[in-house]
Amino acid sequence: MFENAPCGYITLLPSGRVERVNKTLLSWIGHTAEQVAGKPFSNFLQIAGRIYFETHIAPLLRMQGFFNEFAIDMITAAGEPVPMIANALEGRDSTGKPLFIRIALIKAADRRRYEHNLVEARDAAKTSLASERERSRLREEFIAVLGHDLRNPLASISAGARILGREAKSDREHQIIAMLETTVLRMAGLIDNVLDFARGRLGGGITLNRDSGKPLEDVLHQVIDELRLSSPGRQIEAEYAIDAPVDCDRSRIGQLVSNLVGNALSHGASNQAVRVRAATEDGFFTLSVANGGEPIPRAALDRLFEPFFRGEVGASRQGLGLGLHIAAQIAKAHGGTLTVSSTSEETRFTFMMPLQQRST
Repeated sequence: MFENAPCGYITLLPSGRVERVNKTLLSWIGHTAEQVAGKPFSNFLQIAGRIYFETHIAPLLRMQGFFNEFAIDMITAAGEPVPMIANALEGRDSTGKPLFIRIALIKAADRRRYEHNLVEARDAAKTSLASERERSRLREEFIAVLGHDLRNPLASISAGARILGREAKSDREHQIIAMLETTVLRMAGLIDNVLDFARGRLGGGITLNRDSGKPLEDVLHQVIDELRLSSPGRQIEAEYAIDAPVDCDRSRIGQLVSNLVGNALSHGASNQAVRVRAATEDGFFTLSVANGGEPIPRAALDRLFEPFFRGEVGASRQGLGLGLHIAAQIAKAHGGTLTVSSTSEETRFTFMMPLQQRST
């Protein structure tokens, strides 16, 4: 059993010289018993292994009498290292005097390779994660800075359009000014969506400023009127039944309505009205936007509120694909939900939130 064990056995004298080695270990290192006997065990280790054995393992063996699962490389007769894992035990007499040291060794080439690969994979994952975080940070900072920088020229265009509007005389001039103003409104909405998306990705989320200032119905009226102005020839029907206070951010609710109605105008049938209804009932504020036209495919419905998802849109319906995503985030920030249903008769988005928010 000693000679043909599936692991290597070696017995050392208290001086650290080899007394006996089994055939298994001799076959691994390519030496004969005569070549090994009487030699210091450290002679068959790499330089680093010799230092480790003499300065760390041997003193601990003397102190505690054993040392388990230490990695060490023995050197073959051809000078090649053989990775091994070893357990060592020091035998002593009744007075505590050391008699021998016995070491059991197993080959560990595959284990070492596995551990090395794990370390490399961990380091590669750390590097990749750090790189991706840096790219993500730069990308989101770029989006945020871009949104802010776009506001300044847009404000100049808006101011210039107002000045020209006061001096316009002909119908043609008034039409051009109206087109500029509606374009400014559309650009302002796109910039708001970009900034909200950037804030959400940077960890800030959608911020709310709940107030009871301007009546919510007036806010919805204003948003609908602006959309009617920007989409001449399209019909938007609005019905309001708001007879209870709504604890909400009125500006954000206006943004949600603008995004939903803008989406309906872009994707709904142009010969059918977009229908908006807002009401307070059963302790909830409910707002729905419906339009006719082709139903949304099931595959698209599942991804409709994802950022940058636009589905199959025509050339005239290009956009960032953030409107519905931002609307869903506004609904979530209010403790509500935004859902969608789509049939051959109509496509309807429904926002629902509690009238009073629970205190936390």
